[in-house]
Amino acid sequence: MAPEGSLTPRRVFAFLAMVFGMFMAILDIQIVSASLSEIQAGLSASSDEVAWVQTAYLIAEVIMIPLSGILGRILSTRVLFTISAVGFTLASFLCSTATSIDEMMIFRALQGFIGGGMIPSVFAAAFTIFPPSKQNIVSPMIGLVATLAPTIGPTVGGYLSDTFSWHWLFLVNVPPGILVAIAVWNLVDFDKPEPELMKRFDWWGLIGMAAFLGALEYVLEEGPQHDWLADDAVRYAAIASVVGCVTFFYRAFTTSLPVVDLSAFRNLNFAMGCVFSFVMGIGLYGLTYLYPVYLAGIRGYDSLMIGETMFVSGLAMFCTAPISGMLSSKTDPRFMLIVGFLGFGLSCWMLTGMTADWDFRELLVPQILRGVSLMLCMVPINNLALGTLEPMRLRGASGLYNLMRNLGGAVGLALINTLLSHRGTLHYDRLAEGLTWGNAQAESTLAMMAQGMKAAGVADPQTGALNQLYGMVKQQATVMSFIDVFTLLTALFVMLSIFALTMRKPAPRGRGAPAGGH
Repeated sequence: MAPEGSLTPRRVFAFLAMVFGMFMAILDIQIVSASLSEIQAGLSASSDEVAWVQTAYLIAEVIMIPLSGILGRILSTRVLFTISAVGFTLASFLCSTATSIDEMMIFRALQGFIGGGMIPSVFAAAFTIFPPSKQNIVSPMIGLVATLAPTIGPTVGGYLSDTFSWHWLFLVNVPPGILVAIAVWNLVDFDKPEPELMKRFDWWGLIGMAAFLGALEYVLEEGPQHDWLADDAVRYAAIASVVGCVTFFYRAFTTSLPVVDLSAFRNLNFAMGCVFSFVMGIGLYGLTYLYPVYLAGIRGYDSLMIGETMFVSGLAMFCTAPISGMLSSKTDPRFMLIVGFLGFGLSCWMLTGMTADWDFRELLVPQILRGVSLMLCMVPINNLALGTLEPMRLRGASGLYNLMRNLGGAVGLALINTLLSHRGTLHYDRLAEGLTWGNAQAESTLAMMAQGMKAAGVADPQTGALNQLYGMVKQQATVMSFIDVFTLLTALFVMLSIFALTMRKPAPRGRGAPAGGH
């Protein structure tokens, strides 16, 4: 094992292997999003059932992410990451062999749970093995992976399912997963295991955390589609989440070795960084969800066309990553945060002029601005939140930090779905109020539609015209609900830019500042 704090080529290659493993784990959250219809057809599932291909993965992953901190101490980074990489690869292969939706849900949950162990380990390793002077190189790398993977997930998934079949959404993980497992097992030497901690492991805390986070994720995923607590399953899950929450926090504050160490929240930068990570999750996963919904529902795009359209943001992130790293070493990170948040808000504001005719050209600039802004935000958030913590707290803090991003995404998607549904209904009712038989313009439009259908040989042109008019009104109401969501996201990120001023400026990097300095 290399001396602590030393940076060797072996450790650099080991870290790169870990980064690639994290990329696969985060990518698989969204890789299925543009291809759910193909999976639905292949497994003969209903639209409600196929949504669990994504939900099962997310629920399992949010349980494992905070748990990885204590598991990393017990097993060591090397053992935990290798087990995670092997398990993730095996679960990916099993997903490709699924013949029913029930099998797919089980395998996806297994894939998400085991894969979740890879994500926080990378963040902790980055701030443990690399000196402060190298953070302007490392932080953009992990920031790029954390934001790029979910953004290009629909692109990769759409291409694979369109070119081959939906099975390749999972088979694509197998060869690199094997290589990552071999590399990590042979190269990682960051720390030593502490198996004696297993005797003090807080099983009640684990049960409470699993119930709290798992049930909360279920409520957030299923609530918008089932009128929240009006549905029995959602209501029972909410109760389980509350009970689990009380149990988890009680154990966290009264046990000598809690399953998740919450002491990192005493650091103001880390606490605010988690808030920013939560809101960034809303923006990152929210827009990655909204674009495909708009393109499929309004524009009629297939999975490949959606992926090609959304690739722009990923390309913008990739090009901005080195610039963000360079700026982070020369600029006040709080200034970068403010610019990034305002840029993200501006990209959302540009979408408030959306119409049903918007296509790749109209979405181009907002997508580029979103990608650039995400990278400008993620690098300073990583540095400010984790760069001022003591090394001994990094494992647990990394899990909490990544958990907040995923929870932000879950809360954001729940709110977005609820807003789209409620505001869509409200806008439809208001638009429909003006389309009465006494409205001359409405009657004229209906007559023209009926005449066109009669000329086309439609059997019942009047009914056909009414259906067409209904579709037009419904489409316009849906677009207006999208505009409402983008307006809300704009306000959220503008407000966040103000809170960036509460962060403490860290010590200059590369001048001997200790990693754990406050």
